[in-house]
Amino acid sequence: MNGLARAFSEHPRSVGESYFEHLETAMNFSGALAAAALACFVHAFLPFLFVTTGSRQIRRIHDAMVTHRGRVGGEQIHHQDTKDTKLEFSAFGAGAGI
Repeated sequence: MNGLARAFSEHPRSVGESYFEHLETAMNFSGALAAAALACFVHAFLPFLFVTTGSRQIRRIHDAMVTHRGRVGGEQIHHQDTKDTKLEFSAFGAGAGI
């Protein structure tokens, strides 16, 4: 395999995905992070809105990205569908926010 092909396939293979599976997974994470960032931005100005949304989404993303993603060559952890990281907005949340 040449260097360019390796550059595009080495990391996806290390997490048990093809290039296109990794592309989809990374885009799902990107969308969830962007939506969480927007909720945090609104929360900065209106602290009574999205009180726990950002921190809750970070936990969900971490769970999907780190805890439940398969690894090749190391401890195998079951693979979870990253679509579970979809943002759930809760404008009026209880508890500590970000």
